[in-house]
Amino acid sequence: MHTQFMDRLKNYDIEFAGLKNGKHEFKFEIREAFFQLFDIEREFTNPKIKVDVLMDKHTTFLEFVIRTSGTVELVCDITTESFDQPIENSIKVLVKFGEVYDDSHEEVITIPHNDHAFNIAQLIYEDVALSVPMKKVSPNVTEEDLELLDRFSPQEKEEIIKDNPEDIDPRWAALKKLQDKK
Repeated sequence: MHTQFMDRLKNYDIEFAGLKNGKHEFKFEIREAFFQLFDIEREFTNPKIKVDVLMDKHTTFLEFVIRTSGTVELVCDITTESFDQPIENSIKVLVKFGEVYDDSHEEVITIPHNDHAFNIAQLIYEDVALSVPMKKVSPNVTEEDLELLDRFSPQEKEEIIKDNPEDIDPRWAALKKLQDKK
């Protein structure tokens, strides 16, 4: 990560130098300003998240457990209304020391021997992003909404095309013939 970006995330450094071996706890309140530090488009707004970080310091490595809980605002895929989605997630990461920074392994991050702090901002971001559901359905969605969605779902349109082959666009029919010859 480049220096200017890391400077903006300095508040999320866990200073481990000088701490005794053993368990240490850190707490963060995450709001919109945190996510604005990342120049990434996201699927949610108005986050209200508590982050509990448990660091277990050992002589040659650090263990982190990062727990996020709270709410984010999503837009319902069905009704397009906004709603608060509760989120809760936890990730574990082992931080070891090496020559250079390396985060290519999912659960093990290597940091340089001379580092005295570990920045958890990216891990918090990923933990929250992973807890947002793929399907965003408001708790206010009714059975009628779901029936309407089911009636107009793409599967049914595909079935209609299979039932009525003459309804297929002739260009697609020509392509289908080419594919069938394989």
